[in-house]
Amino acid sequence: MKKKPQTSRNNSTQVWFGGFFNPSRELSVNKRVLVTGGCGFIGRYVTSELLENGYQVRVLDSFVEQVHGQGDASIDPRIELLRGDVRDAMAMRQALDGIDMVVHLAAEVGVGQSMYEIARYVGANDLGTAVLLEEIARTQIQRIVVASSMSVYGEGLYEDQGGRLHNNVRRNLSRLGPSAWEPLDSQGHPLSPIATDEEKPVDLASIYALTKYAQERSVLIFAEAYRREAVALRLFNVFGPGQALSNPYTGVLANFASRLAAGQAPMIFEDGRQRRDFVHVRDVARAFRQALEKPQASGHVINIGSGVSWSVEEVARLLAEAMGVSEIAPEILQKARAGDIRNCFADISKARELLGYQPQFPLDQSLGELAAWVREAGSVDRGPEMRRQLEERGLVS
Repeated sequence: MKKKPQTSRNNSTQVWFGGFFNPSRELSVNKRVLVTGGCGFIGRYVTSELLENGYQVRVLDSFVEQVHGQGDASIDPRIELLRGDVRDAMAMRQALDGIDMVVHLAAEVGVGQSMYEIARYVGANDLGTAVLLEEIARTQIQRIVVASSMSVYGEGLYEDQGGRLHNNVRRNLSRLGPSAWEPLDSQGHPLSPIATDEEKPVDLASIYALTKYAQERSVLIFAEAYRREAVALRLFNVFGPGQALSNPYTGVLANFASRLAAGQAPMIFEDGRQRRDFVHVRDVARAFRQALEKPQASGHVINIGSGVSWSVEEVARLLAEAMGVSEIAPEILQKARAGDIRNCFADISKARELLGYQPQFPLDQSLGELAAWVREAGSVDRGPEMRRQLEERGLVS
């Protein structure tokens, strides 16, 4: 393996557009797309991206209170909305009627919560995907794009002091602690994180990661057997205006924003030097559209990130500055959380090659927009509740 670089709902009449996938050209617009989970954070941006590019969009969403609260005021009136659970076969059958392509976003999200609400995560993510695929088998739908996650990698790629790659690194939770957070090689020497590409073997370190891998593999296996087209996008840390600020298991930036808006310090596990890839939700939405349109993407899993790594402490301080509270320093907990990994950031060469993907909203140039939205939206800080739930179950050490 070579070294990787770092780096009012309209159109309610159901219409069938028909036709099979033609690999000689990009898939045309004016198609009808079902977006499961289309009223969630990423889903709203995906539906907007599709609508703005000539697609007709139907959404199936169950409006989980933890994500959506009590309302749905932000729903685009141009979509055709169906309320229902992806595990409900009849609701899914209705949602797929007359559809040409599917973007499958519906899922329970969050590493920490998945470690104790196991049935909830497996049911929604894996059973929900199974129901979707059984119902697609009844149709002539040709293309499915499923949201996977960088969490399937576990730790990202590393290299040792001699430049040798290590693609199966895993830390022992019982041995972690101050000055002992970074992975080591078999001789006890420190390893350096490098950009992770799709060739890295998966290493499922959480129930959430397990369910996301099951989702992506189920879709790809199904597509091959039924002669359909499928793409799995492995999303890195997605951020942007519209995230559920009161959901403590959502993205790290939303958690930090909720704490800062309440005048509280962001809570960071370990020492804050763990590195992540933060990708703007608008870039993610564009990637989903490209995955629907590009014939060459079929059958592939593709990283969707920014290609840039940041330490979690750096991000907390940048966000505090953007929100005008730079005096609030993050609280470094020096504790490990079960299911967390140390470093993982994306090599996006494959996305560039197969999708024509190019990130346009860098983290350090987009936090002002996020801060302005947080000030308007307001939030409830449930970070301490999350920490208590994990500690009571022995999932923090």
